[in-house]
Amino acid sequence: MSLDKIIREETRLIILRELSEQPNESATSSALQGLLAEMFMIVREREWVERELEWLKEMEALRLTPAGSVKIATLLPAGKDHLAHRRFIAGVKRTTLPVA
Repeated sequence: MSLDKIIREETRLIILRELSEQPNESATSSALQGLLAEMFMIVREREWVERELEWLKEMEALRLTPAGSVKIATLLPAGKDHLAHRRFIAGVKRTTLPVA
């Protein structure tokens, strides 16, 4: 498995987990970019993060809403199911333990 693939799968999981921890299950692409860089040392341009958000949207794991120059990601049931180990999304790293 390539390092790029590992980073993308990890990033997608981090995004889903972060959304699940937010009171409204939403975050901006800019906030997620900062979190990835500061907490996980995944330093990428916002456009790269938004491409990963688009990928997760295609998997029906989240909804994306344009808001000016950023996008707002909101967790959907498929994303919650992945975190809870009820259904898995290929291309997203699995959590060690289910997230309620």
